[in-house]
Amino acid sequence: MIKEEKTKGLEYFYHDGELYAVILRDDYPGQAISFVTPDTFSQQLGFLPHKAGGAIPPHRHKMNKREILYTQETLFIKKGLVKVDFYDKDKKYVFSEEVRRGDVILLCGSGGHGFKILEDTVMIEVKQGPYNGMEDKERFEGVK
Repeated sequence: MIKEEKTKGLEYFYHDGELYAVILRDDYPGQAISFVTPDTFSQQLGFLPHKAGGAIPPHRHKMNKREILYTQETLFIKKGLVKVDFYDKDKKYVFSEEVRRGDVILLCGSGGHGFKILEDTVMIEVKQGPYNGMEDKERFEGVK
């Protein structure tokens, strides 16, 4: 596992050259609008600060057919502490990282992940749909 910190509060986690996760920490000091994911990702994660009195012009998103190979999930940690365990494509444990209140994590690799809830936690999840039930997931035994 390789951890790369581009800026304080912005962390990228790689395994075997593949990006497994991006964590935007609660203390990220960004001052300008920036997207922290590659343009090729099917889920884009951006940091969008705005001053009072500003505006975002009205707009709509055009229909655009896209091919999605892997479901990417974004979790917003509203409360608590969670340990995220990461696994490679062969379901072998690779590394763990903790996320806490105020953090945002994008799970983007083709490997697996599991969660250990370390404190009472509330998360909000955003991912691509439509949801295909258990056909979307392959469950396996994780690290103890």
